[in-house]
Amino acid sequence: MSASSFREAGWVWEGQGFDPDVPPSIYGVGEGATYFGLDRCNLMFHPNDEITLGKLADRREVVADISKWKFVEIPRQDGVAGGVGFRNWRDSDPNTARAEAENLSRLSLQFPNVVGAMIDDTTGMLEYDDYGPDAPAAVRAALHSANPDLKLWIVVYWQQLTEDYWEPFAEAIDVVHLWVGDPWKLVNLEEYVNTCGEVFPGKEIIVGSYLRDYSRKQEVPTECVVQQYEIMYRLWEQERIAGYSILGACLIDRHPDQAEFIRNFIADH
Repeated sequence: MSASSFREAGWVWEGQGFDPDVPPSIYGVGEGATYFGLDRCNLMFHPNDEITLGKLADRREVVADISKWKFVEIPRQDGVAGGVGFRNWRDSDPNTARAEAENLSRLSLQFPNVVGAMIDDTTGMLEYDDYGPDAPAAVRAALHSANPDLKLWIVVYWQQLTEDYWEPFAEAIDVVHLWVGDPWKLVNLEEYVNTCGEVFPGKEIIVGSYLRDYSRKQEVPTECVVQQYEIMYRLWEQERIAGYSILGACLIDRHPDQAEFIRNFIADH
């Protein structure tokens, strides 16, 4: 996953996510990478199959989610005008993650640019009765069932780093996808990266970058975006992080100022 330039170190979340106050985007799968000038994609929100992966077959590398985002239909209400709607639901059942990992492992033989799988919002797995300390290793084994070269990513938020449930994951994973949800906490990003390295020694760290402040249901303030990218660039230069990712393609037209700054920053570095 080594990258010779900051552009090559970048990933973008591809796919149509449905969140409150976020209408469907005009940007489809693969178009986020084109917009930002990147060639690595995190495929989210859609089935892992030949049709979906085929949309990204021309990209250098793809990591797909396996704690699977699924669409749930919201039926039309009687007496209310309008059509049918949908919402996202994340299936974090360890059995789902194992089955999806095995499926993705097979598909990676057909799509050699698939280099890994991601467990999104990893702590969701802990909420299921089927979860046990052997679950992360079982997911890793399923991911390697057809292709032992695939890397296992997990999503971790900075405030979770001090929890004691990471030990089974630390043994099983290759990449920590670290996120800071509160834009005003980004000033502490270097501290969080240091802690992440202590909790997951020897693992690659990819820092997540939001366009949207989901808690406040508004854009990430531009000054916070600027601050984050300056810190990430320095940490990447120092080889303390392997790269960064942008969430995401489905928000470019919702928060165009933030997206444009990031695109220009990448082009300039």
